[in-house]
Amino acid sequence: MTSVQKSIETILKACDNKKAYNFIVLNVSKASSITDYFIICSGNNEKQTVAIAEEVLEKGALAGLDFFYKEGFETGRWLLLETDDIIVHIFHKDERAVYDLESLWYDNNSLDVEQYGIKNWK
Repeated sequence: MTSVQKSIETILKACDNKKAYNFIVLNVSKASSITDYFIICSGNNEKQTVAIAEEVLEKGALAGLDFFYKEGFETGRWLLLETDDIIVHIFHKDERAVYDLESLWYDNNSLDVEQYGIKNWK
C-alpha cells in the first residue's frame, strides 16, 4: 500500500467512525494541478459534519497527515480539509445535492471504498 493509499484509508475510516456515508473517492490527478484525490462524503446535520471533520483531523494527525487548509467549520454545511495529495469534502446531505461535485469531476476514475474496509451506503 502506498503512502497516499494509507492516507485515503485513514481518512475514510475516520469519516466512517462518525457515521459519514455516500463515500466517493475520485482520482483527479489528470484533471487537476492542485490535488490528486477528492474524498467526498455526507453527514445528516451540521453537528455531524463538524464531528466528521474533527475526527479526520485527529486521526490524520496520529497518522502524520498535515491538513494545511481547513474551511467550513462555522456553518457545517460544506467542510473542506486539504493535505498534500488529498482534498476531503464533507457535505451536509442537502448541500451535496446542490454542488454535485461528483458530476463535475467524475470521469470513470472513482476508487472502490470497500477495498479500504468501508461499507458504502447512500
